Amino acid sequence: QLQLVEAGGGLVQPGGSLRLSCAASGFTLDYYAIAWFRQTPGKERERVSCISGKGGTPTYSDSVKGRFTISRDNAKNTGYLQMNSLKPEDTAVYYCAIHYYCSGPRVAGWGQGTQVTVSS
Repeated sequence: QLQLVEAGGGLVQPGGSLRLSCAASGFTLDYYAIAWFRQTPGKERERVSCISGKGGTPTYSDSVKGRFTISRDNAKNTGYLQMNSLKPEDTAVYYCAIHYYCSGPRVAGWGQGTQVTVSS
């Protein structure tokens, strides 16, 4: 029963904020880097952020840098993505994923996704 479960998506107006969570079950999240991806119909999947298992310097895509903040609480076996100043272009299904390392291309597991819609 290994799971990553995202929560916190929804409908928000431009300029608003959401916090996504990624709760791990059946394994210890500490050993993995946590990444957030997003998928929009008609465009390629984009990795928006990644944070190492011990919380080293996180990385962000240029499209979200300065607006999104990734974090983790290993005691809760949970990762987070704080999304501020949301734009319509941020509309996507957001997926939590785990890597062995942020620098590695391989994804070791995926969550089911949570829909974020930014619209007035």
